[in-house]
Amino acid sequence: MSLPVFLIDGAALRGSDRVTLDGDEGRHAAVVRRIGVGERVQLTDGAGQSARCVVVAADRTGLTCHVEERHDEPEPEPRIVVVQALAKGDRGETAVETLTEVGVDEIVPWAAERCITRWKGDRGEKALRKWRSTAREAAKQSRRPWFPEVSELASTSEVAARLERAALAVILHEDADHSVATLDIPARGEIVLVVGPEGGIAPAELTRFASAGAIAALLGPTVLRTSTAGTVAAGVVLARTPRWAHLGP
Repeated sequence: MSLPVFLIDGAALRGSDRVTLDGDEGRHAAVVRRIGVGERVQLTDGAGQSARCVVVAADRTGLTCHVEERHDEPEPEPRIVVVQALAKGDRGETAVETLTEVGVDEIVPWAAERCITRWKGDRGEKALRKWRSTAREAAKQSRRPWFPEVSELASTSEVAARLERAALAVILHEDADHSVATLDIPARGEIVLVVGPEGGIAPAELTRFASAGAIAALLGPTVLRTSTAGTVAAGVVLARTPRWAHLGP
């Protein structure tokens, strides 16, 4: 059975063998999850460090844990980035959750021309916090040593600049001649996948991204929703990298 995972500051994990899990995570572990003395937990800083621990004390403020085993995971390569156009309803959170579970390293919210949803003012700040919270909880659930970054909302110009710097930049598009499954995948650097909104990527955006060096590619014979396309594409790409090729004993 997998151990429950809780997020902790990295400095605490680098200290002594006695670690205190407090704050919101500690209260959640002790009060909501009702984890008690003698139980084991996995603590992580979301940046490669993790520790297998046994609980030696518990109260309403959190847990005190004894570290049994530490592990330091190097940052994975190549780095997978998904530029995710804003989606209506809860489809944006669905995309973030599954992108995190599959192993994407960064999710870039994109204000595409044809987005129905708009992030403005307090509403935009709240939506970004929701995406980040969704990514954090999905990373804990999927037991990731490295949590994904959810960056600030990006404009089309900012996305184009990101594509120019990428080792491989791909626009997911149903009219493309290339398949994601046949692209040459670099072993290092940053791979950026662009997912459009419900109404599709506008022609001007396609032209701008192509000028930045992005390749249009499709996933298969069916058209996927914006909430699932990035996750499927990331899975196809990851399956052809060392990150998934050398799993297991």
